[in-house]
Amino acid sequence: MTRLTHADIQAGRLSAEQLAHNFDDIAPPLTRQQALLAAQRCFYCYDAPCTVACPTSIDIPSFIKRIGSDNLKGAATDILSANILGGSCARVCPTEILCEGACVRNKDDDKPVQIGALQRYATDWVYRDKVQLFQRAAPTGKRVAVVGAGPAGLSCAHALARQGHAVTIFEAQAKPGGLNEYGIAAYKVPGFAQAEVEWLLSIGGISVEHGRELGRNLALADLKRDFDAVFLGLGLGSVNALGVPGEHLEGVRNAVDFIAELRQSDNLSRLPVGRRVVVIGGGNTAIDAAIQSRRLGAEEVTLVYRRGVETMGATVLEQAFARDEGVRIVNWARPVEVHGIDGAVSAIEFAYTSAGADGRPTDTGERFTLAADSVLKAIGQAFDPVDGPALKGGRIAVDAHHHTTVEKVWAGGDCVGGKVDLTVQSVEDGKRAAAAIDASLRA
Repeated sequence: MTRLTHADIQAGRLSAEQLAHNFDDIAPPLTRQQALLAAQRCFYCYDAPCTVACPTSIDIPSFIKRIGSDNLKGAATDILSANILGGSCARVCPTEILCEGACVRNKDDDKPVQIGALQRYATDWVYRDKVQLFQRAAPTGKRVAVVGAGPAGLSCAHALARQGHAVTIFEAQAKPGGLNEYGIAAYKVPGFAQAEVEWLLSIGGISVEHGRELGRNLALADLKRDFDAVFLGLGLGSVNALGVPGEHLEGVRNAVDFIAELRQSDNLSRLPVGRRVVVIGGGNTAIDAAIQSRRLGAEEVTLVYRRGVETMGATVLEQAFARDEGVRIVNWARPVEVHGIDGAVSAIEFAYTSAGADGRPTDTGERFTLAADSVLKAIGQAFDPVDGPALKGGRIAVDAHHHTTVEKVWAGGDCVGGKVDLTVQSVEDGKRAAAAIDASLRA
């Protein structure tokens, strides 16, 4: 086995033209003719299992029927009334396990209605033409602080602004958008995240203060004093450690940091990538990191997961996409040591695992080693606790209305957990919290 050094991590492995192609939109939008044909396949089910499967309860038969009659304004209003980030969700939602997975046509030799693609078709014109579909109510004189400009915070802020409340969003990063801006593969949302946020904020009544982080230069006690209500959409700030020797060698990094750096790069030809990249994890972040490494020019990318295919967080479709991109997926193996040369990673050693009597992976006694000049960790993220709200299962505890254990403070999104850690679930959390906050402010 050839051992690699950190010198193998280089920029410009591919031409600018090839990189532009590799990171272009992987799902080009439907044409009008394609959308009309796709819409005709919908049965407009009365009980609509697709709507039931959508965390934000978009009336899917209704918006598809409006597409069929060329009523795009009506279709977009249906979608965005339920899910204010419907544009990004049309691009990043795992529709195969949500709405399309529940479609009644999804059986035998048939295939589901293209709900995600139709949702994008129905909404793209809104952002392109900067059409504001919603209006603010008369000002109420109430002020709400939203901490975090990710999907949960943006959803909450927009819903409150529509009700006439004044909202201030406090965001640690330089740009709003959260996961959609920093954590999702570039080829899924090329040039879109900020356009969607700009449209969302154009309703008015929402201001954003960047560089503000709870616990650093922002205190919950001050927010409670200065605002009538507070919403925490903090996301997950920490990445779980491998807990093995050599983890801190140069070239070992968090996959979320790699993806964020790529997303914020204005010249991918200057972004270095290794020749042989090893990604550890089995979720969407691991898949996104692996595929983007390949598309940047990595010669070999191996994704290693400690359990079997059936328990991977990434969907079967995402796994198949990774394999099609040339990513090798190794199941039932866990890292035991990262090896290095002159302080930089050169290889990583794994132990083969199998399902133990309790279902947990256990070592088989066999080991193998992969040469690597870059190791990306994607084994899950954790919530960084803040002073005040009580926790449950490592995340903020909330009631059915997303109220925390602290008076005047609500929370939602990944920092509270829920059915799924997805953009669409965070949007629903923000929407539900906003309704509870509005009711409280009017009581």
